[in-house]
Amino acid sequence: MILMEPAGDNCYRIARQGKMKASVLVYLSKELFRSFQEEQSLQQLMDAASLHGVIDPVIGMPDIHIGFGLPIGGVMAMEASEGLVSAGAVGMDINCGVRLLSTNITATGLDMAILRMLIRAIEERVPSGVGRKSRHAHLIEKHFTDLLHRGAPFLVELGFGRPADLESIEDRGYLPGADINVVSSKAVNRGLQLSTIGGGNHFIELGFVEEIFDQQAAELFGLRKGKLSVLIHTGSRGFGHQVCTDYSAEMKKAASKFRLDLPSAGLASVPIASQEGKNYLAAMTCASNFAFCNRQWVTDDVRKAFSAVLGGCDSDYDLGLVYDVAHNTARFEEIGGKMMLIHRKGATRALPPGHPANPEKYRASGHPVLIPGSMGSASYVIKAEPGVDKIYNSVNHGAGRVLSRTAAKREISVEQLKDRLAGVIVSGRSYKAYLDEAPQAYKNIEQVVDTFTEIGLSRKVARLIPLAVIKGEGND
Repeated sequence: MILMEPAGDNCYRIARQGKMKASVLVYLSKELFRSFQEEQSLQQLMDAASLHGVIDPVIGMPDIHIGFGLPIGGVMAMEASEGLVSAGAVGMDINCGVRLLSTNITATGLDMAILRMLIRAIEERVPSGVGRKSRHAHLIEKHFTDLLHRGAPFLVELGFGRPADLESIEDRGYLPGADINVVSSKAVNRGLQLSTIGGGNHFIELGFVEEIFDQQAAELFGLRKGKLSVLIHTGSRGFGHQVCTDYSAEMKKAASKFRLDLPSAGLASVPIASQEGKNYLAAMTCASNFAFCNRQWVTDDVRKAFSAVLGGCDSDYDLGLVYDVAHNTARFEEIGGKMMLIHRKGATRALPPGHPANPEKYRASGHPVLIPGSMGSASYVIKAEPGVDKIYNSVNHGAGRVLSRTAAKREISVEQLKDRLAGVIVSGRSYKAYLDEAPQAYKNIEQVVDTFTEIGLSRKVARLIPLAVIKGEGND
């Protein structure tokens, strides 16, 4: 059994041992620690801590659960000049992320029939499910290289979205350094999945702002109690999956060339400065820009659905972008005067007040951080607080699973799922097909969010409650 020793409030340490070159810190509330059963995830963190060039400590988030290589809810920082980059430590769905739209529509006055019409209108425009292709195929084929190389700003130039959207996207929806020439033809062939939400835990959710915790921040973010909200959760789809698959295999083959002792195939790595490392980062950037474009295009389709159902212009209903945050990335960042490559897998960048990388309008406050729960539980808008740099300016990205998909299908009945989803419209599949995404398969979102708020690393701004959810079939 792996020993975790208390290392402060809501924090537990795994000391260096064996081949580990760094310690591990896992952040859990008291309630989460009492029920913690993630031994394999801890081993994956320890494996990451044994890689060459790793910076002490490796971090486990409160939503941690087992993944491929690095666990989901894992953060690993590498020496920028001498460290390694690992495709498995970024993940299959590169730049999976969440964006939030605000509205001026009072949720309590929204007729259920209108809500269902909105859901249907969105579904007509945004394909969902594993392998589903875009309704904008001709534009994707025409502009694919520019979409990968130039990201969301190029899509806005084409007329999909508002120029103001870019001020509310991490990195303005564009990362430099993308190169389609280092992306395989298999990945390119999966590019027609742009402007779709996929399956698994991806979704479009109509909800409402149920509670405000920080009135000043909420006003700045454009969040008002009782108003309808829209959450969009999707990433780089099959394109990013193929990039990760290709480079994980290449990194595994290259390990002997660089005389690397890798702890697992999932943590196959190469030196950041190697040609293989540079190629992966360029391909990963393509997938990141793909994902930014994906969420931007879906946003445009959602706005058009509102206009189609409610009439007028989409701006009549606000539908402004609050923020778009990315998960599953590796990026160079300077923390404490030290440049490092931070791998976040199932973790969200959370910049504190005053950080220069915050968008200008959120510079003083820190940007909104979006923490989605399950389709039957609350989601949160939070913001980082000073001191978050000790966990590499990162927080958790969701609730985190407590049951695998297989276990959820085995242990949760359709009747139990229906009970938990009472009052929430679920669209897209039969209830039986949703069992692996049932709220019971996830950790308590309140306990997960409280882990960092209780120790002052983050602050709650607002809680969102779901009204209607669109999910696709299959598991991305």
